[in-house]
Amino acid sequence: MPYFVQHDHRLFYREQGEGRLLVILPGNTASSNCHEGEIEYFARHYRAVSFDFWGTGQSERMEVWPDDWWAKGAQDAAALVACLGEQHALVMGTSGGAIVALLMAIMFPERVLAVVADSFIEKYPAKVLKNVVKERLQSTSKQTEFWQFAHGEDWQQVVKADSTLLLRMAQKGTFDWSHGQLKMIRCPVLLTGSLQDNALPKIGLQMSNMASQIPNCRVLLVNQGDHPLMWSRREDFYHASEYFLKFIK
Repeated sequence: MPYFVQHDHRLFYREQGEGRLLVILPGNTASSNCHEGEIEYFARHYRAVSFDFWGTGQSERMEVWPDDWWAKGAQDAAALVACLGEQHALVMGTSGGAIVALLMAIMFPERVLAVVADSFIEKYPAKVLKNVVKERLQSTSKQTEFWQFAHGEDWQQVVKADSTLLLRMAQKGTFDWSHGQLKMIRCPVLLTGSLQDNALPKIGLQMSNMASQIPNCRVLLVNQGDHPLMWSRREDFYHASEYFLKFIK
């Protein structure tokens, strides 16, 4: 199994294909295991790589996820690019992984050629974060199977750690992960999402606001699907992403 070590923690990754490096970042309670479809599809033209964030999937566990968990994910993603012997990469993320992708572009501009950021918003009201945790407590067997597939037998520890983090963010009020830094992004960015995404309030308005801050930005909003667009409207997402990426130099 391929692993790399970053700051003394062991992180799992999987890869397929050849060509320009494309890093695919999962959502908070997902893992690289959930992105086999994206890896296979984009490996036709890219060296497609996905990894498990610290505390998830087949990566090393940690009991408490820090408040800067997303920023640490960006640091680990940048380290993976270097570990793979590449100077830079195309980056694709969905949900929490989209936050990590954009933070990576902010924190490590020399590593990121372009970003596809799917199904997320800039500002998460405390009520939304609390509702996410509440819904998890009433999870269906299908949701449980998803988490078990993503993380293995100790999936409950992963979900609990993430839920605890979200509740800490909610206690502080609105979770604004970008801190007004979107204007610092210099690479091309494609934002994608579904207007029917029940997990994200006012996604159309929020994505338009983010696009107005990012100097080189495009937006795809589909009036169908759910959360995330990457999986609920797979064909729309794949085709738009592929078209966007092929013009990146």
